[in-house]
Amino acid sequence: MKLFQQLLVAGAAMSMIAPMAQASNVNLDDMKSYSNSSNSAGLSNNFSTIEPTDFIHQSINDLAKSRGCSTDITGRSISRYEAATIINSCLGDVAEVTTLERSLIDEFSSELALIRGRIDGLEARMNDYEAGAFSTTTTLDGKAVFNINAVNGNTNIDSSHTEAVNFAYVYQMNLNTSFTGDDNLYVRLKNHHGWANTGVKTFTYLNEGGDSSNDNLEVDKIWYTFPLTDKWTATVGPRIENYYMLAATPSVYKAKVLKGFRFGGHGAAFGASTSTGAGLKYDAGNGFATSLTINDKSASGTAGLLTEEAITKVNLMGAYTQDNYHLSATYTNQRNNFGHFEYYSTGALAGQGNDLDGFALRAWWRPDETGTAVPSISVGYDTISFDDATAGQYREGAGYNVGLNWNDLFQASDTLGFAFGQPIKGDDPVTAGDNDVDSFMWELYYSFKPNDSIEIVPALWGGTDVQDSTDDDIFGAMLQTTFKF
Repeated sequence: MKLFQQLLVAGAAMSMIAPMAQASNVNLDDMKSYSNSSNSAGLSNNFSTIEPTDFIHQSINDLAKSRGCSTDITGRSISRYEAATIINSCLGDVAEVTTLERSLIDEFSSELALIRGRIDGLEARMNDYEAGAFSTTTTLDGKAVFNINAVNGNTNIDSSHTEAVNFAYVYQMNLNTSFTGDDNLYVRLKNHHGWANTGVKTFTYLNEGGDSSNDNLEVDKIWYTFPLTDKWTATVGPRIENYYMLAATPSVYKAKVLKGFRFGGHGAAFGASTSTGAGLKYDAGNGFATSLTINDKSASGTAGLLTEEAITKVNLMGAYTQDNYHLSATYTNQRNNFGHFEYYSTGALAGQGNDLDGFALRAWWRPDETGTAVPSISVGYDTISFDDATAGQYREGAGYNVGLNWNDLFQASDTLGFAFGQPIKGDDPVTAGDNDVDSFMWELYYSFKPNDSIEIVPALWGGTDVQDSTDDDIFGAMLQTTFKF
């Protein structure tokens, strides 16, 4: 059970300690003090001690033995409240009682009424708690992210931005529910704020960043995955991105700074856009797998799902993956300005809103052992061809990406990361003119964990010619702390 459920249980348990103690034979001194006080529900009994020599004491002991109750009061005195508790425990579910048992019930009727009233209240509380609890097949985890950052040269790429130090945050909860044991309904609730100063793609869009205008906890992702056969898996959802439905992971580099470095380059095929999506994955075994995914940004609007006017992206991936290495090729077809390859492209190319085809070639390798000087290596190469480029636009584009990770380098669970590359740049302009600039970007970070639930990441990143001018150079720094639960 995840932390949120544990907190619910703990809160319920704390609220129930007092009634449970009153309904048992523990903590009797407190019960005697309570019952002798002015708050004893108007009872006239004085809750006097019942000695082992008293007839009523022997009768209660005989009752416990005859009814098989796990109570032995031989040789010790008890209060009237304890006596009533034993009677209630032994006879609470009995349909018929003997004459002696009826006499005991009558003798302790006031105490029994008090006990049973509190037990009824406890049961009502338990019923309310169980009705509001999570399903046993639902798990909850999440994270809170604090990010302090600043970018030198930020005004060069957007005059509305500044070089001031910013504090941004993310709060996210992930709910996973299985109905058959093989399927999964995923819901992500998310809130983020403070990222407005680092929102330019590609070079200042941070990995944890989001819409700076969104300050509400809302459904950010939702989809359902289920098996069709032993080898076929389907996914469908109203809010999903293409890379959640891929046949295999295209990169093992952990991008901690810029979103552009994800998936071996968040470019031609894997650029993010939350939208209605569906996918099929086929696992052939022996490392071979393929997937077909489609995303439609018009499904919830007037244009409708998969119409001629719909804004769509179709990805087809073929992959071969083993424990230590991976090779894949992904073809993408995008229509009606689906875009979002600008997560890893130059500023000039990002402005092209055309139909396009592209390929994303990916490979990665990782060593058998961590904690050595040998890093994991992830590489990517993207190409794009525009179908209807017009004057002043580019017909093609290409870019590359390299990511290196050293895991467990200085201590367990730490990671040193370094990535660099050239975002997708334009080529072959429709009319005579300047070629696209040779942009370059990089990030360097160190991630470590003071404990299993907290991760701290100091990082630097930078870029040259990040838009379309040799004057567009930036240098950024950040300190990020993630609390996972």
